[in-house]
Amino acid sequence: MARVNDVIDLRQIRSDYPTVAASLARRGIALDGLERVRELDEAHRAVETERNGIRSEIKELSRTVGGLRRDGRMDEAETVAARSRQLGDAERALDASEDELKAAIRELLLVVPNLPADDAPDGASEADNVVLRHEGWDPDSYVDHQRVPHWDVGEALGILDVERAVKMSGSMFTMFRGAGATLARALCQLALDANADAFEEIRPPSMVLTDTMISTGHLPKFSDDAYHAERDDLWSIPTAEVPLTSLARDEILAEDDLPMRLMAHTACFRREAGSAGRDTRGLLRVHEFDKVEILAYCTPEQAADVHADLLARAERLLAQLGLAYRVLDLCAGDIGQSSRRTFDLEVYSPGVDQWLECSSVSWFGDYQARRAHIRYRRNEGGSPVMVHTLNGSALAVPRVWAAVVETHRQPDGTVAIPEVLHPYMRGATVIGPRR
Repeated sequence: MARVNDVIDLRQIRSDYPTVAASLARRGIALDGLERVRELDEAHRAVETERNGIRSEIKELSRTVGGLRRDGRMDEAETVAARSRQLGDAERALDASEDELKAAIRELLLVVPNLPADDAPDGASEADNVVLRHEGWDPDSYVDHQRVPHWDVGEALGILDVERAVKMSGSMFTMFRGAGATLARALCQLALDANADAFEEIRPPSMVLTDTMISTGHLPKFSDDAYHAERDDLWSIPTAEVPLTSLARDEILAEDDLPMRLMAHTACFRREAGSAGRDTRGLLRVHEFDKVEILAYCTPEQAADVHADLLARAERLLAQLGLAYRVLDLCAGDIGQSSRRTFDLEVYSPGVDQWLECSSVSWFGDYQARRAHIRYRRNEGGSPVMVHTLNGSALAVPRVWAAVVETHRQPDGTVAIPEVLHPYMRGATVIGPRR
């Protein structure tokens, strides 16, 4: 269970409230909850001080009772003991009050987002995100045969079967067939192989406990977007970030083991609540998809270099696939709940003429580590301190798959398979109609 002081640092709220408030205001959120946290924290500390005073008095009275009994002064001892029992009742009442205040503070802190980094751009929404650069994109280079939506390409070649997926599972589920399924698997294997030089491959469970979802910040705020098996109180993972972040939950790592790098290929499940009618054709927005996640624990000093490395690795795969993409620096009002700084990669999909987000590479500071209680001990000793966590999508299948079949569609309607995927396609270099 997350501890009351392991969500956002209460010491910072106590010592520098104006800075915390100003930082959260950059996200465009109301500060009522933060002010309430401060009020409850002050009440909690007052109760704690009173309770500790009573506890000390009870200990002193216990010593007095013992001395009186040794001296045979039983009546006096009983009078003092009665006073001690009265104080004990008061102590228990204060304990209960303290627990209630801690629970109330925790409930509020669980929905307070992380503080955006100072160098995250200002802005209120995705419209204010900063496009840092375009890579491999020439808007005049795309021709008519590339301007066909991937759902039409997939249907014509028999490699994407949305109709039967909907029959089996309902709307916003899709199914790859034949070379389309092979292509989806090949993309994931490419991403795993490309990062195997530095990342340990993990195959985590696809369902996790509530505390595991709380640790990354997906709960309680995003409960409506997650699939919950209430009977077992298990959640289908929306991303491998969730189990990978909890790999070292409640552990103390050694500084020499950092950065610790992990990767996982998993299915991901998202309700996409509120998305009805918005980008729901084909693979643009689906309830289930495969993704390779890369994640790291590190020291604060290592965080900037690790963040840059995660971004470079995700970019490299898009370039190797011959896809145009752009890099966005997300503004303070658009970064995720747990993030301090996020760079998005958006791949250009010529058939739908859209930029499709395919990777978010984020630095979380110690926000998730506080929720998961992941610490490390510095080589010079001292008390353990919180790690920093970072992650990103090395490759998310649906939108990259869509961009590949649209970008590499040929005049005859076939799809040329990018050379980097040839080793994974059972000898095929072109996807033609399924027989």
